[in-house]
Formats: sequence, C-alpha cells, structure tokens
Amino acid sequence: MRIDSLRRALQNYQPADEREASFLSRMLELTRAESACERSHFAPGHFTASAFLLSPDRRDLLLIHHRKLGIWVQPGGHIDAEDADVESSARREVSEEVGLSDLDPLVGEHAIFDVDIHPIPARKLEPAHEHFDVRFAFAATSREFTRSEEVADARWVPLGELATLGTDESVLRAARKLLAFAKR
Repeated sequence: MRIDSLRRALQNYQPADEREASFLSRMLELTRAESACERSHFAPGHFTASAFLLSPDRRDLLLIHHRKLGIWVQPGGHIDAEDADVESSARREVSEEVGLSDLDPLVGEHAIFDVDIHPIPARKLEPAHEHFDVRFAFAATSREFTRSEEVADARWVPLGELATLGTDESVLRAARKLLAFAKR
C-alpha cells in the first residue's frame, strides 16, 4: 500500500472531537515516513486498520477477544504490502478473523469512520510502540461468522452492553458514534 493514498484518506477525514483531531494530526505527521505502514516501524509506531461491524439489524457489534492484549476489540490488524488501500486492509482483517466479506459501508465507500492511537506493550522482540488505527464501519449482511484460530473468541454484543464487557475506551468511544448510525 502506498502511503500517499493513506495520507489523502486521512486528509479527507473530519474528526468528531478534539481527541480525534489530535490523533489525526499525529497520523498525518506519521505519513511523512514511507515505512509507516510496515509493522517493523516502531518509532513511534505504525498504521493499522480495523472495522466496526454492526449486525444486519444494527443493534449489535461484532467484537473479538484479542489473544495478545486480553481485551474485547473490533477486528483489525496490520496493513500488508499487498493491500490496495487501508479500507482493503480492514476488510481483509475482517475476512481473516471472522470470515465475513459481504459488508455494507456505513459512512460511505472508502470513508474513514474513526481514528485512534493506542499503546502496544513490548512483547518478545518488539519494543513498546503505538498503533495508529484507521477505522471503518460496516453493517454485516449476515450474523453468521466463523472465528479463526488467531482470535480467542468472537461474539455479537448489544451496543448498549459494551461497557460491561471489558473493552477499552477507544472501542466505547467508537460505539457511541455507532449508536448514531444504528438509529438511521
């Protein structure tokens, strides 16, 4: 994936609040590094892509239990060199982790839904770093999914019950935005 297409997508994104504006500013700064999409770029981190998936009736969110972090999060992961763009990366991760590929964009074709920067602890040979997560939102056309072996668990969670699940604030913040889409 070329960094200039990611830069253009980020330049078109309108942050929802000051926190996202701060994330967006740091992300645009990171796009100056040609290797910022490579998982070996640790200072300060690298881009990732993820997807928030609403059920067909838009009442539930599909979350995975992340093996390494031990929390419930949206499907997503590292950007591969073969990915055409950051949305393709998010879609690929959804397909790999939960087997869903028929997804309807909630915000618009190729439109970023949310941005987030979160810390990743040191593990094995990787130093502590940050994930600069570019997030998309989709409605699944089916509730049937297949959890891959790289995912500890996966489940549909009612939007109103996310706070009781043991997820982090970045997921809860995005879920609050999703509630607005669910009512449309």
